[in-house]
This record gives sequence, structure tokens and C-alpha cells, in this order.
Amino acid sequence: MEWIKKYFSDWKIFEILWLSVFTTIILGLSIYWKDSVIGVIASLTGIWNVVLVAKGKIANYYFGIIAVTTYAYTAYNQQYYGEVMLNMIYFFPMQFVGLYLWRKKRTSPQKDEIKVVYMTNKQRIIWFFITILATVLYGFVLRKLGGNLPFIDSSSTVMSVIAMVLMVFVFVEQWILWIVVDIVSIIMWITVMLNGGNDIAVLIMWTAFLVNAMYGLYNWIKLERQTRVI
Repeated sequence: MEWIKKYFSDWKIFEILWLSVFTTIILGLSIYWKDSVIGVIASLTGIWNVVLVAKGKIANYYFGIIAVTTYAYTAYNQQYYGEVMLNMIYFFPMQFVGLYLWRKKRTSPQKDEIKVVYMTNKQRIIWFFITILATVLYGFVLRKLGGNLPFIDSSSTVMSVIAMVLMVFVFVEQWILWIVVDIVSIIMWITVMLNGGNDIAVLIMWTAFLVNAMYGLYNWIKLERQTRVI
């Protein structure tokens, strides 16, 4: 208990309440809608994962390992093949890459916190054009595979891939991409619900992700200022 109290000592009341509220909402609505156990696990671990990323905590990757595998299974059942490939082929191994790199970028060996930085203007321009080109090309691939909403699925997939790269290298700009990804993903899962799907926990998860991404951008801007001189 002492370790838990110490770990959460730098958390704001808003952060604790936010996490508690969305956890309760997911559990309550999942029971009401008779959601799948896998969907609930994916949603809960996913929320813990992104909240810890927003806090700059290395422990986020432990939850991420569980979240990406369970989410991939849920996406497979809805024929979002881009999401499946993204999570199993890319996000899963990247959890271990991120864990390794974030440990090297800690503010101190004893802390679960990292130094964050901004991209250069040149890096921003390069990654912008890579994102546009990759989204179009991958959209055609998903359409050939018969996937659902191929170009929307593609934009979510491509931006998630790039955002993850920016995340493991602790760039603040990752949050702008995550905000777009979350909006696109919400549209995808609303479509599932309108077509008779019952993955309400996943839809709530993406809504929570959007709120968290906006907070993450705000918090990482503050973290960059705080760690600039460390």
C-alpha cells in the first residue's frame, strides 16, 4: 500500500477522478449492454495505458501489452483488418521498444518519469508528407482486402503507426496525431454500433482516449518545460 500511495503522490485529483469515472462507466455500461469480456479488458487496460502515457509514466507499457492484444481480437471480429495488423504486427512489439527507450530517457534512474522534447520543423514537414502518402496507399490495400471503411481505417492505422514512433522517442507532437486518430476511431466504432454491434466498451474507450489525448498534449507541454533544464 505504501508503494501505491507513493506512486500516485504526484497525481492531480482531476486525473484520479477522470480515470475512476471512465473505469466505472465502462464496467457499468458493459454489464448493461452485455459486452464481451475481451472488449472490457481491452478498454480498461487501454485507458490505464494512455493515462500513464499522458503522465509520462514508463509503466504504461505493461498495460499496453495487454490492451493491444485484446483490442486486436475485438477489431478482428468487426473486420477492421487494418486495426488488427496495426496492433499485432506493430503495436505489440513497439511496447517493448518503448519500454526500453523510455527507461533510457528517465529524468533519474529511480523515477518512472521521462524527459520529453519537441520535433524540429524539418521533422514535422517530413512526417506530414509521409502520413498523407501512406494513408492513401494503405487505403487501397485495405479496399482490396474487402475491409470495412478502408480509407478511414487506413488513416487511423497510418497515423497510429507514426504517432507511436513519435511516442517512443518522446516527441510532444505525438498528441496531435493521437487526437486525430481518436476522432477517426470514434467514427469507426459508432458505425459498428449503428450496424448492430455491441462493442460499447470499445466506443467508450476511444472517447476516453480523445479526452486523454487532449489532456496529454497539455501535460506534455508542461513536462517539456519542466524537464528542459534537467
